Amino acid sequence: MGRQLRIVHHTGYRYPAGVAASRNEARMTPRTNREQIVLATNLEISPTAWTYGYRDYWGNHVTAFEISAPHDRLQVVATSTVEVGDRPSAGDGISWDEVLAPDLADQLVELLQVAGHIEPPPELWKLAQRIRRDAGTPAQAVHQLVTAIRERVDYVPGSTEVHTRAGQVWEARAGVCQDLVHLGLGALRSIGVPARYVSGYVMPSQDPVVGQPQTGESHAWLQYWDGRWVGVDPTNDTAPGDFHVEIGTGRDYFDIPPLRGVYSGPSESDMFVEVEVTVLA
Repeated sequence: MGRQLRIVHHTGYRYPAGVAASRNEARMTPRTNREQIVLATNLEISPTAWTYGYRDYWGNHVTAFEISAPHDRLQVVATSTVEVGDRPSAGDGISWDEVLAPDLADQLVELLQVAGHIEPPPELWKLAQRIRRDAGTPAQAVHQLVTAIRERVDYVPGSTEVHTRAGQVWEARAGVCQDLVHLGLGALRSIGVPARYVSGYVMPSQDPVVGQPQTGESHAWLQYWDGRWVGVDPTNDTAPGDFHVEIGTGRDYFDIPPLRGVYSGPSESDMFVEVEVTVLA
């Protein structure tokens, strides 16, 4: 294994007029897989809440909780220590015949759907078809498409909001990591390459000091099917490495938001987020 990272993720809502009760789901617990091992994890909720943990359809860990007493602030603090190792590197991988095989399309049909927020704009759709014709393998097409998206769209924090569609991001030429992933998902699925959204964290510094906390944020990248799931980080135009910590996967952002729910009370609310990442070893 490679790096050992500690992530402290603070998030929640302020309700200026107060609310009577709230019900929520948190997806903030990393999962153990071949590339990472969760050594410790803890979720603190304030005010005190009734909680229930389960795995969702995609295998992500979910903590559902309910606060039945009046409150004007909800805070969730997820603290995790994760050991991250090598991830599968991209190669020539499988052929077009293999990735377009009917059996695979049937197995991964949900990760081939092109609709809603990830639907590519016409210009990107045409670019994807052209790359599909010229690329010798799906892996080559993936990396050409991701590079083209990154060259077109600048990473600009705060330039979009959670419901911004891929087409709007393409026209504006600016977006956040979620938007770049949605553009990539739509483009790849439009040429028959199964792809999924990955939610997680990334160490913001490439040369961090051991034991020194760094201010970070939730991050997103994608994985495409190449005989196995292979990751690509469109924001950084690179492969995820030992500074990436995976929370879970889904069809798009809306399958795995860190925190979502409903509440009883006035409509006004203010969300806050703070992420701290520390290299421990």
